[in-house]
Amino acid sequence: MSEVAHLDALFHPQTVAVIGASEKPGKIGHTVVANMIEAGFSGRIIPVNPKADEILGLPVVKDVADLPDGLDLAVVTIPVAAVLPAMEILAAKQLKSAIVITAGFKEVGGEGYYLEKKLADLCRESGIALIGPNCLGVISTPSQVNASFAAGQPGAGKIAFFSQSGALCVAILDWALGENIGFSRFVSLGNKALLSEAHMLAFLRDDPHTNVILGYIENVEHGADFMREAAAVTREKPVIMIKSGTTAAGAKAASSHTGAIAGSDQAYTAAFKKTGIIRAGDVETLFNLAQAFSTQPLPEGPGLVLVTNSGGPGILAADACEKSTLSMARLSLSTVERLKAFLPAYASLYNPVDLIGDADAERYRKTLAVVLDDPNVHAVLVLLCPTSSAQIEETAQAIIDNAATSSKPIFACYMGGVRVEPGRRMLLAAGIPCYAFPEPAISSIEAMHGYNQWKKTPDPHFPAIFGNTEEAAKVLAAVRDRGDVEVVEFQAQEVLRAYNLPTPKTILARSSIEAVAAAEKIGYPVVLKIASPQISHKSDVGGVRVNLGDETAVKNAFLDITARTQRLRPDAYIAGCLVQEMAPKGAREVIIGFKRDDQFGPLLMFGLGGIYVEILKDISFRLAPLSVEDARNIIREIKSYMLLKGVRGEPPVNFAAIEGILLSMSRIATDFPEVYEAEFNPVLVNNEKALVADVRLTLKA
Repeated sequence: MSEVAHLDALFHPQTVAVIGASEKPGKIGHTVVANMIEAGFSGRIIPVNPKADEILGLPVVKDVADLPDGLDLAVVTIPVAAVLPAMEILAAKQLKSAIVITAGFKEVGGEGYYLEKKLADLCRESGIALIGPNCLGVISTPSQVNASFAAGQPGAGKIAFFSQSGALCVAILDWALGENIGFSRFVSLGNKALLSEAHMLAFLRDDPHTNVILGYIENVEHGADFMREAAAVTREKPVIMIKSGTTAAGAKAASSHTGAIAGSDQAYTAAFKKTGIIRAGDVETLFNLAQAFSTQPLPEGPGLVLVTNSGGPGILAADACEKSTLSMARLSLSTVERLKAFLPAYASLYNPVDLIGDADAERYRKTLAVVLDDPNVHAVLVLLCPTSSAQIEETAQAIIDNAATSSKPIFACYMGGVRVEPGRRMLLAAGIPCYAFPEPAISSIEAMHGYNQWKKTPDPHFPAIFGNTEEAAKVLAAVRDRGDVEVVEFQAQEVLRAYNLPTPKTILARSSIEAVAAAEKIGYPVVLKIASPQISHKSDVGGVRVNLGDETAVKNAFLDITARTQRLRPDAYIAGCLVQEMAPKGAREVIIGFKRDDQFGPLLMFGLGGIYVEILKDISFRLAPLSVEDARNIIREIKSYMLLKGVRGEPPVNFAAIEGILLSMSRIATDFPEVYEAEFNPVLVNNEKALVADVRLTLKA
């Protein structure tokens, strides 16, 4: 039996046992029982306490063994040492779901870690849907369940929220009560011994009581499951998440540019982008977005109109719009003529529509009706400053009335404090998002527009990339057999050839005579590079010479490179030098690499090579496997994209060639889990072709 089979029993129970219920106010076991009663739960609540006869008017069961079979939900608040024995009894009684609030498990390490593993194994084998341990509990307003020790009862709403942090849950509940924001489901996941974010997403996808899904995460342990469920649910409902721990502190030391740059935060950003999750930078933004998505229709386009009674705020809003992916809607001539009919001669009839400081509620009402009727307008932001003529509440009502008859999203920005508060409360109660400043309002509208675009995006196309995996595997196995983890260039090129990747003509020369012969075969000018399994950063030993134009230059370079390397690295085995053709004419350098993330797998990186990657870090990321669309977009996201497209008469590079290399690297990354990092640097590309001029692979230690 699957542990998720009884998720419905968790959120819609008929019988709830509170193991460790208490008569004493302030105790967790007392608070849970009180919260269940206060929530109006209509099912049976069974307090379990060996010493009490009655708790809050409910008859008490003395022992877990005396509970009826087939309980829907058990809320466990007893000491940690007693949890597993109690759960073993409940499992035998066919318990369907459990919330273990008790702490002292994995989070304390040592014996707690193994105790949690036993608890998870028991619930998995018995088909018990387990939340926790070490959690705040679960609230499900459609079934009037508050199986938590949180203070206060949240109202009903269409927003679901799950979090790893119980303390954050408490703070958010308190904040939501003050803002009159309701929830459908509110889940504190705790240690996630069994049920995780992926399970919550799977349940909430089909939950008729939830329109918007919010989440706070610290880590994801099963990245593939998480991404699969997220990609499915975001096609139907917006998922907005805040991710803490955005640094890669404690990560393995990286040996490449890719490894040094591609940290944990980039992996989460790439995972969210790939699955359509909207990422919030802070808790305030999280709930700004939740309120917007839960109350307003999605804008059908980027066209935004601003209606204001003050020029300054209108300009601030216009500036914010300019910096976003939205656009200032161009009002049609008929709309302008209709506005002329009733607006003062000194009002601004274009976007922003400035009604001037003496605007009353009726002026707002008529203007909103006209601009909402314009087909170029996809969303409206109404700004109000508390001038002496402003009618705060009457204007709020005018906004509410227009929203009731329009299919377009309407947002408000009431700038000020005490004077505008009554109008702000009216708007929020009517489901109109109201902000104190224009910028967060614009950000919310932009997020809704971006999500609507995501929903309309066709399914990605994953091309067939063919490679000789057997030949590539032989190369990697040979490196591993020698006890090495670095697959240096002259070995890694064999892997590239197995995948038909374009590489410069390259010949391994073991002597200066062989180097000259190789250069003549390739054609001058050439490049010489030291070839040694122990040396990955060739420039550190002066192991590279370029633009060698004749026999003497090649011979001298070979002797100098090998002698210098022997002196600086006496421990290294020197196989000779690689003789390589020079870069194609007009070539620009780019870098393509990947690092394997522990949660989400290979994280691919693209950027300009040279100083751009080392200093500016002008790069973009995607998770493997790459689709055709991913390969296209990862190139176009870097700030320096225009340099590749061509400036001042330069021809654009061959983008198709770069995309092909990206897709091949993605295939290598998925074919060989033992490869921890890879880097093609530089990839030389002009308007005709692209060549992987240097390559390094690093195996897992």
